[in-house]
Amino acid sequence: MTPSNSVDVLVVGAGPCGMTLANLLGVYGVSCILIDRDTEVLDFPRAVGIDDESLRSYQAAGLVDDVLKDVIQNTAIRYYTSWGRLLAHVSPSGRPFGWPRRNLFLQPLFEATLRRGARRFPRIDIRLGHELVHLEQEDEGVQATVKSAQGEPVTLRARYLVGADGGRSTVRHEVGVPLTGTTAPVRWLVVDVAEDRMEGLYSAVHCDPVRPVLTIPLPYGHRRFEFKLREDEDEDGVTRPANIRALLAPLYGSTTLPTVLRGRVYLHHSRIADTFSSGRVFLAGDAAHLQPPFFGQGMNSGIRDATNLAWKLAAVVSGRAGEQLLETYDAERRGHAAQMVGFATRIGRMYSPWSKLTERLRTLVFRAVSRVPGGRDYILQMKYKPMPRYATGALAADPARPRNHPVGKMFMQPYVETGSGAKAKLDDVLGPWFALVGVRFDPAELLGPEDLAWWRALGGTLIQVDWPRSESRPLNGGARAGRPRADTGTEVVEDVDGAFREWQATRPGDEFFVLRPDRYLAVVSDRRGAAAALRDLRDVLGAPDPERAR
Repeated sequence: MTPSNSVDVLVVGAGPCGMTLANLLGVYGVSCILIDRDTEVLDFPRAVGIDDESLRSYQAAGLVDDVLKDVIQNTAIRYYTSWGRLLAHVSPSGRPFGWPRRNLFLQPLFEATLRRGARRFPRIDIRLGHELVHLEQEDEGVQATVKSAQGEPVTLRARYLVGADGGRSTVRHEVGVPLTGTTAPVRWLVVDVAEDRMEGLYSAVHCDPVRPVLTIPLPYGHRRFEFKLREDEDEDGVTRPANIRALLAPLYGSTTLPTVLRGRVYLHHSRIADTFSSGRVFLAGDAAHLQPPFFGQGMNSGIRDATNLAWKLAAVVSGRAGEQLLETYDAERRGHAAQMVGFATRIGRMYSPWSKLTERLRTLVFRAVSRVPGGRDYILQMKYKPMPRYATGALAADPARPRNHPVGKMFMQPYVETGSGAKAKLDDVLGPWFALVGVRFDPAELLGPEDLAWWRALGGTLIQVDWPRSESRPLNGGARAGRPRADTGTEVVEDVDGAFREWQATRPGDEFFVLRPDRYLAVVSDRRGAAAALRDLRDVLGAPDPERAR
């Protein structure tokens, strides 16, 4: 592609959030310039955990296998009291979204994978060593003044701009959006080591009123430690190699100490932007929210931002949805980001109780919860993690919808069987865009010509899920799994894992599903209400622009 300074989307920031956005925009065919002032991946302690929701995003981006090559999958975490007793063991085995829930990685390797992935796409232009100086919003787009790698001013134009440029975001400053909240006065020393010989591929949190310690095993013999510092400890002093080794020694006992790679002191922030959008400019990742690292969700929250925003930008710039769709980004993401900030902050307080007395009281509470029916599973399977649930946004509107309704939640990802007899993850069958699923019937049969024409113009797929042939006769004229129906093009798959049957056992009226590209449910209905619900979603997405539709 010939380089151009005018594109659909300009992304500022080449960290995990910005690079995830670029990869997804590449999948959706959106033209994008991504800039970052640094020329290389930063090599100092940052994120180490990636969850199942994020892995699902990389599945959509076609990168999940590459990401997993450098990941320790499905790791447990143990919490200990200050007197050495095991308080809780968290080891989630369920994979509701198709991937393990706790995974550990090295961020420099991870970011290198994302950069290689974005370079697959001819419409994604990565310009490292380029720094945003100023931006101005216009009626039809955004004009950005950028200092190039050679120090020369360059003017870039885009229909939309996304600031994924970190906690000190230039983009957020340029649009005048405050980042409100608090910064904890407590400092933490973060240490990364190599050639680690400590036993146990699990994370450990040693809760203590004075010196809580976190230890996290990482790929290729690396390990992360985090130590809470006392008020009288000097930053320069604690980061000296001899002092770091003195902190590590009690944790290793007779085991050989590892090689210390680096140590840095951090403050923990609990802050969120007052809005995630301002005109044609959007904030994502640390530019939009900052949270303590205690639950490992800072980076993952940014990946959720990118996944939510990417398909909405793609739908609008391609003319398949109206600009009003972009207003749902702030409505959907800011509330959950704030929830995660608050949750991570509360988790941090558990790591460092006020006193021995409060620690013992907390221990008693944990023991009591683990004895309540379902309580142990609640802890073990990480069911306490706040999951996004969108009450408003890019969803079929229904003011009477009860709070426990599945619309606005991420849909499951079971295995299904295709026509070749192979098992495949559901998303790999649905494709990266919108999907309409009918359980034991062809969903196209419920749509009139106008609705079906709109769905095809949107680019959505049609899927029929049947029970396995060994359990029931084929439906709808004997359509076979994996063979598109000749009359509608609907692909037929089989529910080999029983996930849809289990769903219908508790919600028998749920037969018609519309999945967004980010795999959140936009519509769940029975057959009678299906067409009306789809038309309602059509109104929410906005009228397509025939001049731009592609």
